[in-house]
Amino acid sequence: MTQSRPRDDSERQSCWVCFATEEDDTEAAWVRPCRCRGTTKWVHQSCLQRWVDEKQKGNSTAKVACPQCNTEYIIIFPKLGQYGPVVYLMDIADKIIYKTCPFVAGGMFIGSVYWTAVTYGAVTVMQVLGHKEGLNVMERADPLFLLIGLPTIPVMLILGKMVRWEDYILRLWRKHSAKLPLINYLWPDEYSRSSRVPAETVPLSDPISATRVLCGALILPTIATIVGKLMFGSVQSNFQRTLLGGIAFIAIKGVLKIYYKQSQYHRQANRVILDYEEDRTPATSISSSSVGSQ
Repeated sequence: MTQSRPRDDSERQSCWVCFATEEDDTEAAWVRPCRCRGTTKWVHQSCLQRWVDEKQKGNSTAKVACPQCNTEYIIIFPKLGQYGPVVYLMDIADKIIYKTCPFVAGGMFIGSVYWTAVTYGAVTVMQVLGHKEGLNVMERADPLFLLIGLPTIPVMLILGKMVRWEDYILRLWRKHSAKLPLINYLWPDEYSRSSRVPAETVPLSDPISATRVLCGALILPTIATIVGKLMFGSVQSNFQRTLLGGIAFIAIKGVLKIYYKQSQYHRQANRVILDYEEDRTPATSISSSSVGSQ
C-alpha cells in the first residue's frame, strides 16, 4: 500500500481573510485574484466578496486592489440582458442621468445666481433713484440692456469692495509721516524715542473674507441711502443724495480704519519685553505685558 506524499505548505490553500484552510471547508469556492505567491495568493470567494464590499462602501463601480501587491481585482458582473429588457433600459437611463445631473445642477445654480443678481440690481436701481423714478427708468430701458446691466450691479459692488484703497494711503503715510505735523498730534510719542519697525507678518489689509466682502458690498446701497438722508437731506435728487451718502460713508469708514490700523502698528512697534521674575504669576505677566505694550 503506497502512502501519499505530504503536501507542501506552499501548495496548501489558506484564506488570508479568515485564515481557514481547504481542510476546514472542502466545499468552499477558492480564487486567486492577484499576483501574490505562496499562501497569500488564495482566498475564499465569499470572504473576498465581503472584503470588497467593505472597501467599496456601497459604490459597486469603485475599483479595489490587493493590499499586498496592489493588483486591481477583475470584477465581472452578469450581463443585464439575462434579466430582461426593462432592467437593461433602466440601467442605461440611470447612467445617462448620472452623467447629466452635474451639468443640469450647475446650470440651475448659475441660473439662480443670475436671476438673484437681476433682482438685486432692480431693487438697487429703485433704491438709489427712488421707487417711481427707478420703475420708469427700467420700463423705458431696452429689456436686453436690463438683462445684461442689472446683474453687473452686484458684481461691480463686490469688485469695488475688494479695492483696499486704505492700504495705499497707509503706505504713503508711513513713508512720509515724518513730514506731516498731524502725526505728532495724533501720536505725540511716535518719534520721541527710537521705535522699531515691526515685521509685516500679514499684509496691510485684513485677509479678504468672502462673506465679509459679499455682505459689505451688497449692503452698501442701503447704507448710502440712509447716510444720504441723514447728512444730505436738503438735496432734492434722490440719486445725488444717495451718491453723496455713499461717498461720505466710504470716506469716514476709510479714515477710521486707517487710524485704527496705524494705532495697532504703533502699539506693535513700541511693545516691550519685560525681564523674567520667578515670583511673577502668569496673571501678573499678562497684565504687565498689556501695560507695557500701550
